[in-house]
Amino acid sequence: MRTIAVLNQKGGVGKTTTVVNTAAALARKGMKVLVVDLDPQAHLTIHLGVESQAGGWGSYGVLTRSAELGESLVSVRDNLWLLGANTDLVGAESELVSVVGRETILREAIEPVKDDYDYLIIDCPPSLGLLTLNALAAVEEVFIPIQPHFLALQGFGKLLETVMLVSRRINPRLKVAGIVLCMYDTRVTLSSEVRADIDNFLAKAKGTDCPWSDACIVPVHIRRNIKLAEAPSYGKTIFEYEPNCHGASDYEGVASFLFGQKSDPQPDKQEQVAEASGESSA
Repeated sequence: MRTIAVLNQKGGVGKTTTVVNTAAALARKGMKVLVVDLDPQAHLTIHLGVESQAGGWGSYGVLTRSAELGESLVSVRDNLWLLGANTDLVGAESELVSVVGRETILREAIEPVKDDYDYLIIDCPPSLGLLTLNALAAVEEVFIPIQPHFLALQGFGKLLETVMLVSRRINPRLKVAGIVLCMYDTRVTLSSEVRADIDNFLAKAKGTDCPWSDACIVPVHIRRNIKLAEAPSYGKTIFEYEPNCHGASDYEGVASFLFGQKSDPQPDKQEQVAEASGESSA
Protein backbone atom coordinates (compact mmCIF):
# COMPACT_ATOMS: atom_id res chain seq x y z
CA MET A 1 0.00 0.00 0.00
CA ARG A 2 1.33 3.41 -0.94
CA THR A 3 0.87 5.81 1.98
CA ILE A 4 0.60 9.58 1.48
CA ALA A 5 -0.06 12.56 3.74
CA VAL A 6 -1.28 15.78 2.13
CA LEU A 7 0.11 18.47 4.38
CA ASN A 8 0.33 22.23 4.77
CA GLN A 9 -0.16 24.12 8.02
CA LYS A 10 -1.68 27.00 6.07
CA GLY A 11 -5.40 26.68 5.44
CA GLY A 12 -7.13 27.25 2.14
CA VAL A 13 -4.34 25.99 -0.09
CA GLY A 14 -6.22 23.03 -1.58
CA LYS A 15 -5.40 20.12 0.77
CA THR A 16 -8.87 18.64 1.00
CA THR A 17 -9.68 19.31 -2.65
CA THR A 18 -6.46 17.53 -3.61
CA VAL A 19 -7.17 14.52 -1.38
CA VAL A 20 -10.77 14.09 -2.53
CA ASN A 21 -10.24 14.42 -6.24
CA THR A 22 -6.91 12.62 -6.49
CA ALA A 23 -8.37 9.73 -4.49
CA ALA A 24 -11.50 9.71 -6.66
CA ALA A 25 -9.41 9.68 -9.83
CA LEU A 26 -7.33 6.76 -8.54
CA ALA A 27 -10.50 4.89 -7.57
CA ARG A 28 -11.82 5.45 -11.10
CA LYS A 29 -8.68 3.70 -12.36
CA GLY A 30 -9.64 0.62 -10.32
CA MET A 31 -7.31 1.27 -7.39
CA LYS A 32 -8.59 0.57 -3.88
CA VAL A 33 -8.18 3.84 -2.02
CA LEU A 34 -8.55 4.64 1.68
CA VAL A 35 -8.79 8.30 2.68
CA VAL A 36 -8.42 9.46 6.29
CA ASP A 37 -9.81 12.74 7.63
CA LEU A 38 -7.66 14.04 10.50
CA ASP A 39 -9.03 17.60 10.39
CA PRO A 40 -11.54 18.49 13.17
CA GLN A 41 -13.31 20.67 10.60
CA ALA A 42 -14.21 17.41 8.80
CA HIS A 43 -14.01 19.04 5.37
CA LEU A 44 -12.94 15.80 3.69
CA THR A 45 -15.87 13.96 5.25
CA ILE A 46 -18.33 16.67 4.18
CA HIS A 47 -16.85 16.91 0.68
CA LEU A 48 -17.54 13.20 0.15
CA GLY A 49 -21.17 13.68 1.19
CA VAL A 50 -20.89 11.92 4.55
CA GLU A 51 -22.53 13.39 7.64
CA SER A 52 -20.08 13.48 10.54
CA GLN A 53 -21.36 11.78 13.66
CA ALA A 54 -20.90 12.49 17.35
CA GLY A 55 -19.31 10.15 19.86
CA GLY A 56 -16.39 7.80 19.28
CA TRP A 57 -16.76 7.87 15.51
CA GLY A 58 -14.23 7.71 12.71
CA SER A 59 -10.67 8.88 13.25
CA TYR A 60 -11.51 10.19 16.73
CA GLY A 61 -12.58 6.72 17.84
CA VAL A 62 -9.50 5.10 16.33
CA LEU A 63 -7.13 7.56 18.03
CA THR A 64 -8.78 7.86 21.45
CA ARG A 65 -11.05 4.85 21.91
CA SER A 66 -8.91 2.08 20.37
CA ALA A 67 -11.63 1.46 17.78
CA GLU A 68 -10.71 -0.96 15.01
CA LEU A 69 -9.89 1.03 11.89
CA GLY A 70 -11.37 -1.58 9.56
CA GLU A 71 -14.70 -1.42 11.38
CA SER A 72 -14.72 2.39 11.39
CA LEU A 73 -14.60 2.88 7.62
CA VAL A 74 -17.41 4.07 5.38
CA SER A 75 -17.64 3.01 1.75
CA VAL A 76 -18.28 6.29 -0.09
CA ARG A 77 -17.71 5.40 -3.76
CA ASP A 78 -16.66 2.39 -5.80
CA ASN A 79 -13.11 1.51 -4.66
CA LEU A 80 -13.08 4.43 -2.20
CA TRP A 81 -13.34 4.19 1.61
CA LEU A 82 -13.34 6.93 4.24
CA LEU A 83 -12.24 7.15 7.86
CA GLY A 84 -14.27 10.22 8.70
CA ALA A 85 -13.87 13.02 11.23
CA ASN A 86 -15.94 15.27 13.43
CA THR A 87 -15.39 18.16 15.84
CA ASP A 88 -14.55 15.74 18.67
CA LEU A 89 -11.06 15.59 17.17
CA VAL A 90 -10.45 19.04 18.66
CA GLY A 91 -10.04 17.40 22.07
CA ALA A 92 -8.02 14.42 20.88
CA GLU A 93 -4.64 16.02 21.52
CA SER A 94 -5.43 16.84 25.15
CA GLU A 95 -6.94 13.41 25.72
CA LEU A 96 -3.80 11.71 24.42
CA VAL A 97 -1.29 13.91 26.24
CA SER A 98 -0.45 11.21 28.81
CA VAL A 99 -0.67 8.23 26.44
CA VAL A 100 2.62 6.45 25.77
CA GLY A 101 3.35 6.20 22.05
CA ARG A 102 0.61 8.69 21.18
CA GLU A 103 2.42 9.74 17.98
CA THR A 104 2.15 6.26 16.43
CA ILE A 105 -1.45 5.31 17.28
CA LEU A 106 -2.65 5.76 13.71
CA ARG A 107 0.29 3.82 12.26
CA GLU A 108 -0.50 0.86 14.50
CA ALA A 109 -4.20 1.07 13.62
CA ILE A 110 -3.44 1.00 9.88
CA GLU A 111 -1.15 -2.02 10.09
CA PRO A 112 -3.93 -4.70 9.98
CA VAL A 113 -5.48 -3.27 6.79
CA LYS A 114 -2.39 -2.26 4.84
CA ASP A 115 -2.73 -5.20 2.44
CA ASP A 116 -6.38 -4.40 1.67
CA TYR A 117 -5.78 -1.12 -0.18
CA ASP A 118 -3.55 0.22 -2.91
CA TYR A 119 -3.40 3.79 -1.59
CA LEU A 120 -3.81 5.49 1.76
CA ILE A 121 -4.19 9.28 1.56
CA ILE A 122 -4.47 11.37 4.73
CA ASP A 123 -5.96 14.86 4.86
CA CYS A 124 -3.99 16.61 7.61
CA PRO A 125 -5.27 19.51 9.73
CA PRO A 126 -3.89 23.03 9.15
CA SER A 127 -1.53 22.76 12.10
CA LEU A 128 1.60 20.87 13.12
CA GLY A 129 0.24 19.27 16.28
CA LEU A 130 -0.31 15.69 17.44
CA LEU A 131 -2.84 14.84 14.74
CA THR A 132 -0.36 15.80 12.05
CA LEU A 133 2.40 13.89 13.81
CA ASN A 134 0.22 10.78 13.73
CA ALA A 135 -0.23 11.23 9.99
CA LEU A 136 3.50 11.70 9.39
CA ALA A 137 4.34 8.68 11.51
CA ALA A 138 1.91 6.53 9.51
CA VAL A 139 2.99 7.34 5.94
CA GLU A 140 6.07 7.18 3.75
CA GLU A 141 5.34 10.12 1.46
CA VAL A 142 4.30 13.74 1.93
CA PHE A 143 2.70 15.85 -0.77
CA ILE A 144 2.50 19.57 -0.10
CA PRO A 145 -0.15 21.66 -1.87
CA ILE A 146 0.91 25.29 -2.28
CA GLN A 147 -0.70 28.37 -3.75
CA PRO A 148 1.70 30.16 -6.11
CA HIS A 149 2.17 33.38 -4.16
CA PHE A 150 4.96 34.41 -1.83
CA LEU A 151 2.91 34.46 1.39
CA ALA A 152 2.14 30.79 0.85
CA LEU A 153 5.87 30.09 0.96
CA GLN A 154 6.41 31.75 4.34
CA GLY A 155 5.60 28.63 6.37
CA PHE A 156 7.19 26.23 3.89
CA GLY A 157 10.48 26.06 5.82
CA LYS A 158 8.73 25.38 9.14
CA LEU A 159 6.76 22.57 7.54
CA LEU A 160 9.92 20.99 6.17
CA GLU A 161 11.57 21.28 9.59
CA THR A 162 8.68 19.29 11.05
CA VAL A 163 9.06 16.61 8.39
CA MET A 164 12.79 16.48 9.13
CA LEU A 165 12.21 16.01 12.88
CA VAL A 166 9.63 13.26 12.34
CA SER A 167 11.95 11.55 9.86
CA ARG A 168 14.81 11.56 12.34
CA ARG A 169 12.93 10.63 15.51
CA ILE A 170 9.80 8.68 14.59
CA ASN A 171 9.62 7.60 10.96
CA PRO A 172 12.93 7.26 9.06
CA ARG A 173 11.09 6.23 5.87
CA LEU A 174 9.29 9.57 5.63
CA LYS A 175 10.05 11.60 2.49
CA VAL A 176 8.62 14.68 0.82
CA ALA A 177 7.62 13.27 -2.56
CA GLY A 178 6.06 16.23 -4.31
CA ILE A 179 4.76 19.78 -4.36
CA VAL A 180 1.31 20.34 -5.85
CA LEU A 181 0.75 23.85 -7.18
CA CYS A 182 -2.92 24.70 -6.67
CA MET A 183 -5.00 27.67 -7.92
CA TYR A 184 -2.37 28.15 -10.62
CA ASP A 185 -2.96 30.93 -13.12
CA THR A 186 -0.75 30.79 -16.20
CA ARG A 187 -1.56 34.43 -17.01
CA VAL A 188 0.04 35.70 -13.79
CA THR A 189 3.82 36.11 -13.79
CA LEU A 190 3.96 35.47 -10.04
CA SER A 191 2.82 31.87 -10.56
CA SER A 192 5.83 31.02 -12.70
CA GLU A 193 8.16 32.96 -10.38
CA VAL A 194 7.03 30.98 -7.33
CA ARG A 195 7.33 27.75 -9.29
CA ALA A 196 10.90 28.70 -10.25
CA ASP A 197 11.76 29.50 -6.61
CA ILE A 198 10.53 26.08 -5.49
CA ASP A 199 12.39 24.39 -8.35
CA ASN A 200 15.62 26.10 -7.29
CA PHE A 201 15.10 25.15 -3.64
CA LEU A 202 14.51 21.49 -4.52
CA ALA A 203 17.49 21.46 -6.88
CA LYS A 204 19.79 22.53 -4.05
CA ALA A 205 18.58 19.58 -1.97
CA LYS A 206 19.47 16.97 -4.60
CA GLY A 207 22.08 14.53 -3.38
CA THR A 208 21.68 15.48 0.28
CA ASP A 209 20.25 13.31 3.05
CA CYS A 210 17.27 15.57 3.81
CA PRO A 211 13.76 14.08 3.40
CA TRP A 212 13.00 16.27 0.37
CA SER A 213 16.13 15.44 -1.63
CA ASP A 214 14.09 13.50 -4.21
CA ALA A 215 11.02 15.76 -4.18
CA CYS A 216 9.68 17.34 -7.35
CA ILE A 217 6.92 19.67 -8.42
CA VAL A 218 4.03 17.54 -9.70
CA PRO A 219 4.07 18.24 -13.45
CA VAL A 220 0.34 18.97 -13.61
CA HIS A 221 -0.72 22.19 -11.89
CA ILE A 222 -4.25 22.69 -10.56
CA ARG A 223 -5.62 25.70 -12.37
CA ARG A 224 -8.03 28.17 -10.79
CA ASN A 225 -11.45 26.64 -11.26
CA ILE A 226 -14.77 27.73 -9.81
CA LYS A 227 -16.21 24.23 -10.22
CA LEU A 228 -13.66 22.87 -7.73
CA ALA A 229 -14.93 25.40 -5.18
CA GLU A 230 -18.59 24.54 -5.83
CA ALA A 231 -18.34 20.74 -5.71
CA PRO A 232 -17.97 20.36 -1.89
CA SER A 233 -21.32 22.04 -1.21
CA TYR A 234 -22.98 19.24 -3.17
CA GLY A 235 -20.96 16.47 -1.49
CA LYS A 236 -19.50 15.50 -4.85
CA THR A 237 -16.08 14.96 -6.37
CA ILE A 238 -15.21 17.10 -9.38
CA PHE A 239 -15.73 14.07 -11.63
CA GLU A 240 -19.34 13.82 -10.45
CA TYR A 241 -20.04 17.54 -10.38
CA GLU A 242 -18.41 18.74 -13.62
CA PRO A 243 -16.33 16.04 -15.31
CA ASN A 244 -15.46 18.21 -18.33
CA CYS A 245 -13.91 21.17 -16.50
CA HIS A 246 -10.23 22.04 -16.08
CA GLY A 247 -10.32 20.85 -12.46
CA ALA A 248 -11.31 17.34 -13.48
CA SER A 249 -8.61 17.07 -16.16
CA ASP A 250 -5.97 18.50 -13.81
CA TYR A 251 -6.69 16.06 -10.98
CA GLU A 252 -6.87 13.23 -13.48
CA GLY A 253 -3.34 14.26 -14.43
CA VAL A 254 -2.18 14.29 -10.80
CA ALA A 255 -3.61 10.81 -10.29
CA SER A 256 -1.86 9.61 -13.45
CA PHE A 257 1.39 11.02 -12.08
CA LEU A 258 0.92 9.07 -8.85
CA PHE A 259 -0.12 6.00 -10.77
CA GLY A 260 3.19 6.10 -12.62
CA GLN A 261 1.84 7.00 -16.02
CA LYS A 262 2.55 10.05 -18.14
CA SER A 263 0.41 12.93 -16.95
CA ASP A 264 -1.72 14.69 -19.49
CA PRO A 265 -2.11 17.59 -19.90
CA GLN A 266 1.49 18.61 -19.26
CA PRO A 267 2.16 22.14 -17.94
CA ASP A 268 2.90 23.60 -21.38
CA LYS A 269 -0.29 22.10 -22.75
CA GLN A 270 -2.21 23.48 -19.78
CA GLU A 271 -0.91 26.95 -20.57
CA GLN A 272 -2.01 26.64 -24.19
CA VAL A 273 -5.51 25.61 -23.10
CA ALA A 274 -5.79 28.48 -20.62
CA GLU A 275 -4.50 31.04 -23.13
CA ALA A 276 -6.85 29.82 -25.83
CA SER A 277 -9.86 30.05 -23.54
CA GLY A 278 -8.80 33.42 -22.14
CA GLU A 279 -9.67 32.34 -18.61
CA SER A 280 -8.62 29.85 -15.94
CA SER A 281 -11.96 29.23 -14.22
CA ALA A 282 -13.83 27.31 -16.91
